[in-house]
Amino acid sequence: MGYRDPWEFYSSRPWVKSYDPGVPADVDIPVMPLYRILDDAASQYPDRVSMIFLGRKVTYRELQDSALRFASWLRSVGIGKGDVVALFLPNTPQFAIAYYGALYAGATVTPVNPLYTPRELRFQLEDSEAKVLVTLDMFKDRVLAGAPDNVKYVVWTGIQDYLPFLKAVGYRLKFRPPSPPEGGKHYRFTGILRGSEPLKERAAVNPVEDVVALMYTGGTTGLPKGVMLTHYNIIANLYQIDSLWFKGRKGFVFIGLLPWFHIYGQTAVLHFTVFSASTVIVYPRPDIEAVMKDIERYKANIFHGVPTAYIAIVNHPKVKEFNLKSLAACISGAAPLPVAVLESFEKITGAKLREGYGLTETSPVTHVNPIEGRYKPGSIGLPVPSTMAAIADPEKPELLPPGQVGEIVISGPQVMKGYFKRPEENSLAFFEAYGLRWFRTGDMGYVDEEGYFYVVERKKDLIKYKGWSVFPREVEEVLYKHECVREAAVVGKPDPEAGEIPKAFVVLKDECKGKIKAEDLIEYTRKHLAPFKVPREVEFRDELPKTIVGKILRRVLREEEMRKAGLMK
Repeated sequence: MGYRDPWEFYSSRPWVKSYDPGVPADVDIPVMPLYRILDDAASQYPDRVSMIFLGRKVTYRELQDSALRFASWLRSVGIGKGDVVALFLPNTPQFAIAYYGALYAGATVTPVNPLYTPRELRFQLEDSEAKVLVTLDMFKDRVLAGAPDNVKYVVWTGIQDYLPFLKAVGYRLKFRPPSPPEGGKHYRFTGILRGSEPLKERAAVNPVEDVVALMYTGGTTGLPKGVMLTHYNIIANLYQIDSLWFKGRKGFVFIGLLPWFHIYGQTAVLHFTVFSASTVIVYPRPDIEAVMKDIERYKANIFHGVPTAYIAIVNHPKVKEFNLKSLAACISGAAPLPVAVLESFEKITGAKLREGYGLTETSPVTHVNPIEGRYKPGSIGLPVPSTMAAIADPEKPELLPPGQVGEIVISGPQVMKGYFKRPEENSLAFFEAYGLRWFRTGDMGYVDEEGYFYVVERKKDLIKYKGWSVFPREVEEVLYKHECVREAAVVGKPDPEAGEIPKAFVVLKDECKGKIKAEDLIEYTRKHLAPFKVPREVEFRDELPKTIVGKILRRVLREEEMRKAGLMK
């Protein structure tokens, strides 16, 4: 179908026709502070369990009371609107308490990856201008080496602080957490909560303008940059997510495996648990067997994850020992979901696993496949309500018609305010067209006539073989269909004649190790791919490099090949 102007197609929002029954084209988004969702949950369900942490249960009354006490302490040391509180923590009750406490005080939160080195920690704390750091006693050496002078207060806590009594004793004996500094700018989290009265008056904020979270991203292309998300951005995304399947229902049980320092886990798990007055099972570190046990024990029904988590479950040797049938809706994001993994997971659990899409800059959710309706494997799905999405020329402020590959661009209430102190980055990230402000995602893709979007590759991951474009995801999808492949990643290897050649890195299933050769996989792909897309090399690995979220890092593999070729130090 031809269009005189691509805007004819996008402005008609054809994806709305493919929504599940009852999903609206647009949602009403209240202009309110993010902390209101905790006030509402604690008011309506004070005795409901908000978090289960290694056996310790925290009610909504306790969560709100502790957050208000932490907010009171922040106010007492002069922290308020415009100040930044950094959370250098794994998933723990303290993370949620400090997060909402900072919001009650009017401050902005910047979560920090718990795996960061002192150098990386220092960069984020300096760039964000953080004045308060909340951290674990186990991170003592890294904090003391990395905390810059702009951090005026360091608040120390420990895993043991929120464990049941006997588990806390066992934890201290086994791990012997170090004693953090005392006095001066150093405080104990438990001491703050015991010594503070709950804050009486919440901070007055402008939800549309005031930044609630300063999220750092973009480290794969250089130094990380702070993404400014407002109260309204995250509130909007919560209401958009709710409209898709939850529809105002409350009281679910979430699996809290995704790290909360990452926007996916933060919005879709931490905040949405509170938004829906639900319960989340909290994991300070990934543990797939524990997750399967807890799904059975607590009848968990909502699971947000990444492809590697679902791969780990379907390939786990004990997966048949657990009853996972309570799962109802599962969403995969952060990286492409192999179709073969989806099919295996649904067969094992009976749950519906759907691929979605989003970015830190979009709070994060922008697309999800219908839960009940037509799911197109390989697609990231449909734009969520109140969201405009399109395919644009990657170099020009022009939209492209359906079926044509270009850059996915987004316009909606969940799109960030901008990058913190990065005017040049902002000028590259946004453009104006048809009266809307569009954000460039950096992902290449296309949209079909029914409004389903597809990601073909990140701009920087595209492989150029003798002028042909090879999209790694397409090659990986073929590899994942092979019965011996557990994980796969494809990158461009520098080549003096072809420019780049496709090279596959593969982790084999245990039962196939030593029984299959690289040539066997190459021959397998020849049956399913055009000649120019076939990997010229396959390298077997015991594991692939990943982020803490579980996203496979093609960048690391690509850089290895560049160093081997002498193109990078």
